[in-house]
Amino acid sequence: MRQLRIALLDATHGDVHTSRNFRRELDGSLAEFDVTAGDVPETTDYDAAVVTGSRSSVYWDEPWIEATKTWVREAVDDGVPHLGICWGHQLLATVLGGTVEDMGVYEVGYHEIEHTGDSRLFDDIDRRFVSFTTHSDAVTTLPPGAEALAANEYSNHAFRHGDVFGVQFHPEYDLRTARDLVAEKDLSPERRDTILEGLTEDAYARSQQSKLVFENFLASVRSPEA
Repeated sequence: MRQLRIALLDATHGDVHTSRNFRRELDGSLAEFDVTAGDVPETTDYDAAVVTGSRSSVYWDEPWIEATKTWVREAVDDGVPHLGICWGHQLLATVLGGTVEDMGVYEVGYHEIEHTGDSRLFDDIDRRFVSFTTHSDAVTTLPPGAEALAANEYSNHAFRHGDVFGVQFHPEYDLRTARDLVAEKDLSPERRDTILEGLTEDAYARSQQSKLVFENFLASVRSPEA
């Protein structure tokens, strides 16, 4: 079986953990593009595309965000399956006609999420599962024709629109990534300490199921549903 050619649109502003995390989780040949530097693929000739998280907001007026939206829109129109993570989830929702807004709160740490059980994206993942989250923006209105797949008390956490999938949580994160992110966030000392105390080996072990979304997404790319 040939390797899938995957475009990884890196919107993390150079986060040192990104390449390691996604290369570990994605079984394919990755072409990485630093979209924050204006580097977008020259073609849509890929088997799939994955859009990462970011510390930016998708509704900011930034040239690189608009360029990324333009490429994603063209790639979706050309039939390229997409998986968006956090900011990527929000970008895909926006491109497809949904709405992203500031939640007014910040969800961060290992949290429980519940999926509907209606999508192969969550095959072999318990209906209630744990994954790392870090976001203050959320998809507040799904794109027309999209199906909600998961949520918790904070927000929508997954949707599907044809061959486009988005997840708000971070299944790619390892403990090192989570701890570094929390350490650099502008949080009160009390909240930072509380969150760091929750970043344990046991919590990370409980989050392992959520990583199956990568395997399930790539399985759907290889064998699309009728």
